[in-house]
Amino acid sequence: MARILLLISLIVITIFLSFQSEVFGQGFLVIMTCLTLVWLLSLYLKDASIIDIFWGLGFVVVAWFYRTKLNLSDTRSLIYCILISIWGLRLSIHLALRNIGKGEDYRYQEWRSQYKQNWWWISFFRVFLLQGIILWIISSVFVPVISKLESTFSIFDYFGIILWTIGFIFEAGGDWQLVQFKKNPDNKGKVLQTGFWALTRHPNYFGDSLLWWGFYLFAITNSGYIFMYSPILMTFLLMKVSGVVLLETKLQETKPQYTDYIKSVPAFFPKLF
Repeated sequence: MARILLLISLIVITIFLSFQSEVFGQGFLVIMTCLTLVWLLSLYLKDASIIDIFWGLGFVVVAWFYRTKLNLSDTRSLIYCILISIWGLRLSIHLALRNIGKGEDYRYQEWRSQYKQNWWWISFFRVFLLQGIILWIISSVFVPVISKLESTFSIFDYFGIILWTIGFIFEAGGDWQLVQFKKNPDNKGKVLQTGFWALTRHPNYFGDSLLWWGFYLFAITNSGYIFMYSPILMTFLLMKVSGVVLLETKLQETKPQYTDYIKSVPAFFPKLF
C-alpha cells in the first residue's frame, strides 16, 4: 500500500509539472509511443522481458527529445544529454547482450503462467504502461536542466559529474567483472566476491543510484530542488522493489555460498574498511 501511495503521489506531482512545462507533457507521449511499439514486439516474440533492454534507452530518447524540441544549443545541456546517453546506451547494450537468446525472464514467465490467455493485454498495463509512467516520473529531473540556454557550469554541476563518474565506474565495472566471472565454467554456482563485489553485494545497483544523484545535482543549479524525488525513487526501486530485494531472494535459493557472502559484505552501500 505504501508503494502504491508513493507512486500515486509522484504521478500527481509529475502531472502538475507537465502543466508547467508543455514539452514535459509531450515527453510522456514520446515514451508511451516507444513502449507501445516495444509491447507489440514483445507479443510477437512472446517475451515481455525485452522491456528491460529498453529501460535505459528510454531515458536517452526522452532527454534528446526535450533538448531538440526546445532548440537548445548550449554546452551544458549537451554534456548533460551525453552523460545520460553514455549511461542509458551502455545499460541497454549490456542487457541486450546478456538477455537476447536466453528466453523470457522468470518474473514475466510467472505472470504469463498466472494470467494465461489474458497476459497479452494485461502485460501492457502491468509491465509496459507502469514502467513508462515510472520512466516519465524519474526523467522529470531532466526538465530544469534541459529547459533553457545555460552555458555556465556551477559547483553543483561539477560535483554532479564526479558522482556520475563514480557511479558509472561502479555500475559498468561491476557488470563487466560479473560477465568475466560467469565466462569461466569453473565458477558455476559460485559467488563473485572480489573487485567491486568485495565492497558491496550489488555494485551495479549502487552505482546506478549514485549517478542519478549526479543527474539531480545538475537540476539544483536551475533551482530544481523539488526534483529530489527522482533519485529517491530510483534508489528506492533499486533497493526495495526490482533490484536488491528481488535478486537476493533468488540468489539465496540457488547459491549456497551466498548466505556467508551476506554476512561479510553489505547489500548496497560499499564498505570503506
